[in-house]
Amino acid sequence: MKKSFAPLLVALATTILLASCGNDKPATTETETTSTINPADSIAAVAGDSARMAKPEGVMVDGVAMTADKNIVANAAEAKSVSTLVAAVKQAGLVETLSGPGPFTVFAPSNAAFDKLPKGAVAGLMDPASKAKLAGVLTYHVIPGRLVAADLKDGQELTTVNGEKLHITVKNGQIMVGNGKEAPATVQIADVISSNGVTHVIDSVVLPTAK
Repeated sequence: MKKSFAPLLVALATTILLASCGNDKPATTETETTSTINPADSIAAVAGDSARMAKPEGVMVDGVAMTADKNIVANAAEAKSVSTLVAAVKQAGLVETLSGPGPFTVFAPSNAAFDKLPKGAVAGLMDPASKAKLAGVLTYHVIPGRLVAADLKDGQELTTVNGEKLHITVKNGQIMVGNGKEAPATVQIADVISSNGVTHVIDSVVLPTAK
């Protein structure tokens, strides 16, 4: 009896082993096929940006840490030196957009940058009747995607949210952005990482070129 059952036991064990191996393969394939997450846009990537720049605790702006657990608008609201920009974002109705998932790269003019504009220019842009024009100027400072300083190269042309191009210049390690015709703005504080992108504070407002 023992001899007659031995081959059956061996065959049964082999069948179970083969079935087990067969079940493992489809599971692996399914995982690979259904994974559609873009790692560059994940929270892990945001944390990686901070770690890569050796500033996991956040970048300091006006003595306040801009941290990756807050979105772009929430971080900006904590910094006094970009209060004009925050007010303009609210006036243009862009708070919800820039608080969304993004990711976005924002070249954020400081208050001093807005002060460089001709007299009355800021008041004119903040007029409710100029809401569309204001939105056009602000979205000219926003790039879809997350670009830290190391990603910005001399001679780059970046397509902004408003559809026009921003020109990147890098000289002696200093990053500048412009419209290609007028003097560019200089990045003063780079790589402010937020949950939905990155902000670079600049010293001038960059205006879209007249069409």
